[in-house]
Amino acid sequence: MGKTYDKLDDKLIDFIKAQKLFFVASAPLSEEGHINVSPKGYDSLAVIDEKTVAYIDLGGSGIETQAHMRENGRITLMFCAFDGPANIMRIYGRGEVFDFADPEFDELMALFPAFDRARAIFKIHIDSIMDSCGWGVPFYEFKGERDQLRRSHGHKTFEAWIEHRYNTNAVSLDGLPGLSRPGKGDPS
Repeated sequence: MGKTYDKLDDKLIDFIKAQKLFFVASAPLSEEGHINVSPKGYDSLAVIDEKTVAYIDLGGSGIETQAHMRENGRITLMFCAFDGPANIMRIYGRGEVFDFADPEFDELMALFPAFDRARAIFKIHIDSIMDSCGWGVPFYEFKGERDQLRRSHGHKTFEAWIEHRYNTNAVSLDGLPGLSRPGKGDPS
C-alpha cells in the first residue's frame, strides 16, 4: 500500500535526486482537450524546499504543459525507480511557469547552473506526495543523456533561438495561449 506525504523529507529528496528521468502530466480544463505527459531528463529538477520544486524546460516541439499551467496550474510529476528497490513517487501540485521574458526567470535560472538557456522554468507548489510499490516498472540501465537537444541550442544565436520559440510555441494543440511576446498578450 502506498503512503501519502504532505511535504518532502530527506528520503524522498534522495529518491528524486537518484532518478535520471521523470514525467510531467498536465491537462486543460476542457474535457475535449488533450492530456499531456512529457518525459524530462538531464539534471533538470531542483528541490527548493520541502513544499516546492522546480524544473527547467529546455524547449520542445509543443507548448502543452506551459499552456495548461497558465490556464489552470494543475500538474503531476512522476518518478519511477528503474534500478534498485521498486518504487514510484508522484508529486501533485499547482504550478507556475516563468518563461525567458518573465522578470523572475533569471533568478530561477540560477537553480540550474549547468544550463545557459531554457524556454521556461516551472515552479511547483506541492499539494501532496504519494508513493506506490512500482513492482510493474522494469529494470533499465542508464547509459547516458542524449546530446541532440543541447546541441540544437548551440546552432542558433540566443536571439534566433528566442525568435524560433515565439514562432513555434505560440499556441497549444487545443488552441490555448503558449508563449507570447512581451506586450503582445494572447497569441491566439
